[in-house]
Formats: sequence, C-alpha cells, structure tokens
Amino acid sequence: MSGRAAPFYCPYCGDEDLRPSEEGTAKGKGAAWECAACNRAFALSFLGLLAGGLPSAHTEGGDPS
Repeated sequence: MSGRAAPFYCPYCGDEDLRPSEEGTAKGKGAAWECAACNRAFALSFLGLLAGGLPSAHTEGGDPS
C-alpha cells in the first residue's frame, strides 16, 4: 500500500471508477489518476497547511455566553 491518499471521485465527471495511472510522475508533482468513465487523467498534490487554520464556530459571531 502506498502512502498517498486516493480520490473518491473524478473532478471532471464525478464518476467513481478511478485507477492509479501507469505513467510515472516526478517527485513532488502529485499522484496521477485515470478515470475510466470520461477517459481523463489528472494529478493530485498536497500544497500544505493554512497558516491560520480554519476559524472555529465560537469566533464567527456566535453567542459569547
């Protein structure tokens, strides 16, 4: 098992019939996937964490009491 996360659906057609691509990708360029439904290939990569993170529900104008 590889250390990469698998996508749940194709970003183009929404189908779930995805397979890891046979084509090798350069290190740091993301994992390549192929969609059997729309015959497209795409790559996913992790960009990093946000500096401030996501705001919590308490800071979005909620009742402070």
